[in-house]
Formats: sequence, structure tokens, C-alpha cells
Amino acid sequence: MENQEVMVVYKWTAKEGNSEALKGIYKEVESQMKSNEPGALEVQCYFDESSGTLVVMDLFSDANAVGFHLGTTAAGHFEKLLQIAVPGEFLFCGNVPDSMKQAATGMGLNATFAPNIFGFNRKA
Repeated sequence: MENQEVMVVYKWTAKEGNSEALKGIYKEVESQMKSNEPGALEVQCYFDESSGTLVVMDLFSDANAVGFHLGTTAAGHFEKLLQIAVPGEFLFCGNVPDSMKQAATGMGLNATFAPNIFGFNRKA
């Protein structure tokens, strides 16, 4: 069976003086995803103090789980994030339907959609 997981990797760069606020919002996002999104399999956040850049890796069970996240947790934080940070590129890695591509583009995200073509996983 084909792997349906979708990984989304993206970054936000905090506006001047907003690094702690950005990290705080993502602590809330991570907690909400853990509690309310069974299709969110993994969330990892990385922070570059020198540039105020937060890099996030979200792994979802499938495109439906990504859609649920975008419509719930992400939607609830997006406007606040735009006030304190600048979004970078969003990389959607996996099979994403056209409707979701249109929704992400409609949110103003600089998004790239790339289905998997090859690779391996030693953890599997």
C-alpha cells in the first residue's frame, strides 16, 4: 500500500522583539495538535536565535489530517502569527489534493507541493 503520510515543513521569522511570542504560540499549537488532532503523528519545532526563525516539521497520517489541521488549529492562530512573524516557504511533502493546494494558496502561503518519488525509512 502506498504511503499516504504528508509532511509539512515551514518557517516563520519573528518580527523584531517577538521571538518569545512566536515560540509561545507554537507551544500552544503543539499542545492543541497533540490533544485534538489524532492524524497529527509528529510535530518538531526548531529555533534559530540569531535570526529569530522557527522551523517546524509536522507529520500527518494523510491529506485529510492536514486539512483538519489547517481548518482548526492553524486557522485559530494564523492571524496572530501574521502580526508577529513573517511566513516563509511551506513545503507540503506527499500527495495533496488540488482542493487543499487551492486552500493553502488562498491563505497566501508560499507553498510547494511535492509528492514522494523515492526514499527509505530505517524506523519502519
